[in-house]
Amino acid sequence: MTTIRLTMAQAVIRYLTAQKVLIDGECKPMFAGCWAIFGHGNVAGLGEALYQVQDELPTYRAHNEQGMAHAAIAYAKTLNRQQMMACTASAGPGAVNMVTAAAVAHVNRLPVLFLPGDTFATRLPDPVLQQVENFHDHTLTSNDCFKPVSRFFDRITRPEQLLTSLPQAMRVLTDPIECGPVCLALPQDVQTMAYDYPAHFFAEKLHQLRRQAPDARELEDAIALIRQAKKPLLIAGGGVHYSGALAELDSLVTGCNLPTGETQAGKGALPWDHERNMGTVGVTGAASTNALAAEADLIIAVGTRLGDFATGSRALINPDAQLLCINVASFDAIKHKAQPLVGDARLALSLLEAGLDGWQPDGSWVEKAAQLRLQWNHSVDIATTDRGTHLPTDAEVVGAVNRAAGEKDIVVCAAGGLPGELQKLWRTRFDRGYHMEYGYSCMGYELAGGLGVKMAKPDSEVFVMVGDGSYLMLNSEIATSVMLGQKIVMVVLDNRGYGCIHRLQQFCGGPGFNNMLDDCRSVEAGAPKTDFAAHARALGASAEKVGNIQQLEAALERAKASPISYLITLDTDVVNAAEEGGSWWDVAVPEVSPREQVMEARRRYEALKARQMQNI
Repeated sequence: MTTIRLTMAQAVIRYLTAQKVLIDGECKPMFAGCWAIFGHGNVAGLGEALYQVQDELPTYRAHNEQGMAHAAIAYAKTLNRQQMMACTASAGPGAVNMVTAAAVAHVNRLPVLFLPGDTFATRLPDPVLQQVENFHDHTLTSNDCFKPVSRFFDRITRPEQLLTSLPQAMRVLTDPIECGPVCLALPQDVQTMAYDYPAHFFAEKLHQLRRQAPDARELEDAIALIRQAKKPLLIAGGGVHYSGALAELDSLVTGCNLPTGETQAGKGALPWDHERNMGTVGVTGAASTNALAAEADLIIAVGTRLGDFATGSRALINPDAQLLCINVASFDAIKHKAQPLVGDARLALSLLEAGLDGWQPDGSWVEKAAQLRLQWNHSVDIATTDRGTHLPTDAEVVGAVNRAAGEKDIVVCAAGGLPGELQKLWRTRFDRGYHMEYGYSCMGYELAGGLGVKMAKPDSEVFVMVGDGSYLMLNSEIATSVMLGQKIVMVVLDNRGYGCIHRLQQFCGGPGFNNMLDDCRSVEAGAPKTDFAAHARALGASAEKVGNIQQLEAALERAKASPISYLITLDTDVVNAAEEGGSWWDVAVPEVSPREQVMEARRRYEALKARQMQNI
């Protein structure tokens, strides 16, 4: 047997470079790069290994470990999980900084390979700098924090363990059901240990998407269930994108006249102006889709885990409706008492269309859906129009950015009030034109995520819309975007606080407290007014502040013409969110309070809970 003598770290990197993927008939690297912030836990081992393969596996240096992992997540999401990146950081705080991002990837079922440095497996120099000592279990390190947020976790304490661990890691990263983050904790001493690896272990491996065909009996049951429906509504989730089932979805809903709504992850599955696209569904959904969901006798959920924002905390959907869940993962397909159809979305939709053979819903239902769609689109036009107010609303800003975006451009967002306005109001005909991290709703994802999106789609203009709160949480990858020549356009909406939670707090009967900067404990002069434009310029970007929508629209044109990342900031209205669309969201209200406003909110809450219980 031919062997190759390599260090453990060199073997990891050589194995990663051997992984390929077939995309539209073209063989490409599975790993498009490795994000790295080096420290004593990875610089000598992985750092040396990465240095040797810079042409095959580029190494990107970031400014924040969580930020670089967000960029890797956004990259994989934009490319529909077909390509991915690895991330490495030093043992200790560098590694733990990536745990939040691992949770983002886990919730959103997105592939990222985490390679955190770890403490010495030999333990001879213990305790080393940054080591977290556990008093009752010496096998635990700070990297054990990755276990709850990883789909697969291993600690490599011997070089030869890679022979069994790396194939399992690739299985998870590329499996449509198991897909999610993988963490291989790499003790710094073991990274440098050598072993005679079999040469065949590093043979090129070509990966292709595995497609699971539906069970024949489940398919027959699904066809029968649809055929008896008179008022069906299809809900398209992120799985439609990951399966590459866009054409099959279009063919089914067009041929069968099926009204269709989209989740946050599913948005873009149909062009916004498609005759069957009713808009998005749920807490921040379109009034048209939500009205249909409340009356439908059948919900066909495709590639969605039906989180509370999609179902209005289980209170939105008609309690008498039947539910058919088409999902490659049986874990998701049986939720909400659903009748499951387990299988790949592309295969399942095609087989359903063939089995339905010209079936149509009631004509009155199709006509009602068309009327609601027209009404909703008119509402969007009104909400996104510049009304010339002193402080623009988020909806008006969304409208301005949407008008500036081209056919293949992309908007990126993650947390706060903006995801709600964007889900309802953003219009795109590009299937990847809407990038929202709303599984984990992680503040700080936006700017780093925008960088990852731009790296995945360099020919698209990437518009990152972010609130002042999220911007202040994590903004350092602006400098990285400039350093790498990956231009993003950033629009910072400054309402001086956590405006979304402030509104939620008031809805639940609470006073303004600790959300808006004016309601926080501070010195007599109050919280400082952040100059976001000056800050972005300090990080190397171009930037300006504008005062209204008209000025914003002119600035967006300058931003599009800029060769480097460009930030535009403006003050916005914290109070007025778009009233159009949306449904109830279950946020528990105290049963007892001295404030009458809270008790009134509690009574309202209990009334809405009654509808929720009908769907449990």
